[in-house]
Amino acid sequence: MAALGSAKLGVTTFFASAHQRDQCGSNGLPLTPNSIRILGRFQTLKHANHPNLSQYVDLVRSKNERLFVVSEWHATSVEDLIASGRGQSVSSLQRFAFQSLQALSYMNERGIAPHRNLSPRNVFVVSEGNDEKACVKLSQYGLYYMTDCGKEVSFPIGSPRYMAPEVIAKGKRSTNGHLEICRKCDIWSLGMCLLEAYLGCHIWPDLSAKDDIRDILQRIMTLASTSDGTVLGNLLACSMYRANTQTPEMPSELKDFLGKCLTVAAANRASVRELLDHPWFVHMKEQSKNKKNRLPRGSWCFDYSYRSANLTMPGSDDIGRIISSTDVDEDFLASRPIQEVYHLWTLAGGDLESELKRQGLIRTKPAVLQLPRAVLCAESGSIVCGYEKDRIYQLNEVAVVLSLFQLEQRLQDIDKRSFYPLLEAGENLRKIPGASPEVARLPLVIREKDVEYQFHRIVLFQRLMEGYPYTRDKILREARIDIPPLMRAKIWAALLDVRGDIHAEYAAIDKETETTTDRQIEVDVPRCHQYNELFSSPSGHAKFKRILKAWVVSHTNWVYWQGLDSLVAPFLHLNFHDEALAFACLKAFVPKYLNDFFLKDNSAVAQEYLAVFSHLIAYHEPELYNHLDEIGFIPELYAIPWFLTMYTHVFPLHKIFHLWDTLLLGNSSLPLCVGVAILIQLKDLLISYGFNECILLFSDMPDVDIQRCVLDSIRVFKATPCSATMRRHDKISMELANSKLVPIKIHLPGSRETSPELQTPDLQSVEMLTLHELKEESCPRITISDTVIMCGLEDELLGHRVVLNSTEKQTEKRSKGKCLVIDIRSQLEFRRGHVLYSINMPFHQAFGNADGKELALANGPEKDLLVKHKGRPIIIVGNPNNDPPTFGRQLVSLGFPKVSVLLGGVASTLKPLGLLSSFEDGQ
Repeated sequence: MAALGSAKLGVTTFFASAHQRDQCGSNGLPLTPNSIRILGRFQTLKHANHPNLSQYVDLVRSKNERLFVVSEWHATSVEDLIASGRGQSVSSLQRFAFQSLQALSYMNERGIAPHRNLSPRNVFVVSEGNDEKACVKLSQYGLYYMTDCGKEVSFPIGSPRYMAPEVIAKGKRSTNGHLEICRKCDIWSLGMCLLEAYLGCHIWPDLSAKDDIRDILQRIMTLASTSDGTVLGNLLACSMYRANTQTPEMPSELKDFLGKCLTVAAANRASVRELLDHPWFVHMKEQSKNKKNRLPRGSWCFDYSYRSANLTMPGSDDIGRIISSTDVDEDFLASRPIQEVYHLWTLAGGDLESELKRQGLIRTKPAVLQLPRAVLCAESGSIVCGYEKDRIYQLNEVAVVLSLFQLEQRLQDIDKRSFYPLLEAGENLRKIPGASPEVARLPLVIREKDVEYQFHRIVLFQRLMEGYPYTRDKILREARIDIPPLMRAKIWAALLDVRGDIHAEYAAIDKETETTTDRQIEVDVPRCHQYNELFSSPSGHAKFKRILKAWVVSHTNWVYWQGLDSLVAPFLHLNFHDEALAFACLKAFVPKYLNDFFLKDNSAVAQEYLAVFSHLIAYHEPELYNHLDEIGFIPELYAIPWFLTMYTHVFPLHKIFHLWDTLLLGNSSLPLCVGVAILIQLKDLLISYGFNECILLFSDMPDVDIQRCVLDSIRVFKATPCSATMRRHDKISMELANSKLVPIKIHLPGSRETSPELQTPDLQSVEMLTLHELKEESCPRITISDTVIMCGLEDELLGHRVVLNSTEKQTEKRSKGKCLVIDIRSQLEFRRGHVLYSINMPFHQAFGNADGKELALANGPEKDLLVKHKGRPIIIVGNPNNDPPTFGRQLVSLGFPKVSVLLGGVASTLKPLGLLSSFEDGQ
């Protein structure tokens, strides 16, 4: 991304042509507004990056099909050089011509040619204080491309003085010709611009801008019709006669070059490639080859290169200049990327429409003057209908320069070192100026709108991303605070560990051959997030289809299910210009969070996922779980779209971005916690509703506070044992089940530092529950590893066995435990060996009936302790014959939260590890 440098931000405006209100397409739906079509194609221009092309920055839609185009702007153009009245030197023309051809060649490669609007006014001259090294930048080159060859605007594109003869002769029909022939119209325009720059005057100085365009076009066609080949001689004679000037004899190489450009017949006119091989550029091509090329694109998945590739040691003069300039105020903002400067300008209160109104380019008319009219002329009897076409609907290439004064004032107090933070190994990034944790504690919506804070975060992440993948750990640590919206696309890819030659991989996939899923994709894409302007454009539809087809073709063991298009949406929106990166992110996302969800028969996967989700509801919200279970409102009725699309089918995109910022930091169990967080936020409504009302509530999802949802999901995640969400169809769960290490959670925003992994002796692999067992039970099963962590039995596990001497001492120690362990075996078995600080509640003695009707706990000291302990984690242990799952279900029905059951019996799990303590009189 090019830096701002000496450039400014300029904004122009035009109107897209409007459809008739009752006009529909072949599918019977209203036609897509032309402004949205233009917006979709503009994204390709936005990421076109060439040193001789003016950078496009943004395109904003307004009402009545008005569009604002923000682009790089410079003060001097070739038009200004011509107006000075002196011709340019041959060396300058040589440099300008070569750079212009390189820019046109780049446009041809990117498929955004022809320019069709090439004129001296649209060629900037950037001198950077040295006229000998001045370069040109073509501007307004994307107007023809973004408007679909001018079909979507009501004005012609191009300056009449510089239009090629075939463009004038055929008009809009010229777009139907051969592509290479169509592109050659730029060669004619380039030749005209160079000729006028050489002469230092216009070809027809007697014609002003106010003259009828028909006269200009007629003169061009007259010259073309009276010439056998080139019109260079006629143009020279015309210009010298009209301007009454004496022009020195033109060098032969320049004359030959202009002759090839100003050939009347487009088929005989030289192409861009042929002109780049012209003998006039032999010396410049050698200089171009000597420049070091950038790294191959396939080396990294992100468009970053080593900044040290072309660095050289400064000489003594350079060192003296550097030292002498340390006290001079430097424009540090000029070193920032132009997209970043514009983003910060909008955060500082910049508004495009207000800027144009202030400059007088937007003038509103009273509504009464815009009404249709029909006037009967009494003298002639004729009817005059309508107003003359308003000139504001024509193209106005006048650019308004955006003032950066307000932004500079906001950033003036920032330490200049913050523009170039030094990230040393092991350095605490919180010590970087502006990255203080106090600011990070502000609400996210405030942080995202704060100019200073966003500046620091963007600079920091850009430095970290330049070192990716080696700086991935630091990126993860910083992403837990927040993710700046401008950098979200690259950061998400880093969080998903995307790397490798993703562009070559994506290009190798066949995305054109018809497949059996094409029909379903055709139906789903036009319905996916169509409120979004990018996704509703034809360009968005085409990109959706290509990515979905690439995914289907490259994953032969999976099938296309409805909802996959919604998963693509966030990645495509962030990487609209880079389908390969969007596809790579999707490819990494699905196996991590939705493993096996896209099997041809995914019923077992979905049922297992929903059963675990039901256990989490019972674990964290037993009251809500009991109510939903009583009315029969099971997760199958509302939660499948949540998990199959990772909530992209439920929330709008701006909420999905904030949700996924946290989701991508967690493991595959975090989406389950998000679902619980949504129910927690809707708990009061759900408890007061019956079955029908709940169905209606989720058929039209109510507004959910996404920030509260994120915070609740983190709290639920950190309060849930790792093994409570284990599933057979989850890679992480299977690794956890087969591991002999105590599981350490992935830490989310606000969590503490990780503790080292704890080796457990003789810990066997875990036998996962079957789907039938999951659906029959209400409480989650947890492994011995989680039990050790939750009960604080690390010392016991390491061999430091504790023996209690009395019941009183056990009761005293019991309250100090992190959770309450309920042993439901008989008293005799309990006294022979039990978990430290646990209580004994034999199943057959624990419950009774209140008033002979409802289930209740039996009276006793255990009941008092259990009630006092309500709200803290409860682990039920026993042997299979004691039926711990049923005991847990009874506690849940009584409203006890955080109830879990030890996976396996006491004899098979706790005893072999030496985790059982005993009373002295029971040994």
